Amino acid sequence: MVSKQDLRSEETKNKILKAAGKLFGKRGYDVVTIREIAKEAGCSHTAIYLYYKDKESLLHHLAMPLLHELKELLEKIDQQTNLNGPAKLKAICLTFIEFCLLHQSMYITFISANASRVDEQDPKLQINKVRIELFQLLKDVLNNALTLSENAQSLAFSRILFYNLHGMVSTYLNHKEPLQKLLDRLSSTFEQSIDALYLGFQEIIKQGANNES
Repeated sequence: MVSKQDLRSEETKNKILKAAGKLFGKRGYDVVTIREIAKEAGCSHTAIYLYYKDKESLLHHLAMPLLHELKELLEKIDQQTNLNGPAKLKAICLTFIEFCLLHQSMYITFISANASRVDEQDPKLQINKVRIELFQLLKDVLNNALTLSENAQSLAFSRILFYNLHGMVSTYLNHKEPLQKLLDRLSSTFEQSIDALYLGFQEIIKQGANNES
């Protein structure tokens, strides 16, 4: 049987996480302090250290569940054998957009707070390892859709793809519409944006091949 003390501890931990998520999303991970989180959570700053080692630990507990959930969703699409390369790319991009808009209040926190470079070989934080795995998945799907080898151009294209996905999500982070209504209204625009990028990448590859011949 769970004791009252255990219930109070769990309640306090949840309040701390909720406060941290709210402040990270509103003001940014870098500027928010432990004392500010404690004030928002209605506890002392020393109470936070009973449950979390530091601010990075808070970020880890907030970001990892969402990162793993997103990664699993994209991996399931990547494993589908009934989709060709371009269709798989579009499905993964649209799923990324929808998931991030669904979790709009936490988007900046789980995607970019305290982030490392996407080509860093041995990131310190586990969340950055998962972020890099997500980016690599995007890159692999894009390479497959373009029949492109892993090289500097594929890294550049993948970055451009992510910049555009990030831009589409960021544009609607403060939307007030129900998510489904927003998607009904804008899904075709999102799809056209992905198509335009894909066709643009193909044209760049074609021009490069022509210049070499």
